[in-house]
Amino acid sequence: MPIRIKARAGESAEQLMRRFKKMCEKEGLTKDIKRNMYYEKPSEKKQRALRKSVKRTQQLEMIRMGIMPPRGPMRPGGRPGTGPKTGGGGGRGGPNRGAGGPPRTGGFGRPR
Repeated sequence: MPIRIKARAGESAEQLMRRFKKMCEKEGLTKDIKRNMYYEKPSEKKQRALRKSVKRTQQLEMIRMGIMPPRGPMRPGGRPGTGPKTGGGGGRGGPNRGAGGPPRTGGFGRPR
């Protein structure tokens, strides 16, 4: 889908470019361009997907065991939710913004 941006009244070129970059990032265009910058063999793609899958399952196990707190409300499939609609991820500020509590750790005593 093409990304179209119209200049708003009184908007500078820098603001327009910032808005354009943000939209490209939301669409995943910058990530896709970086991934396609170099040829990746099919076997390397499979290995990368496998590593990602293993990491995801390990994180879910750590959440289930109570070692690591969930990132957001749980989805029906048992996976933690992310994004602005479910309350996880997104937005500015760190994990303690507005919480007023001690810093959250990744489960091994190290702050995230």
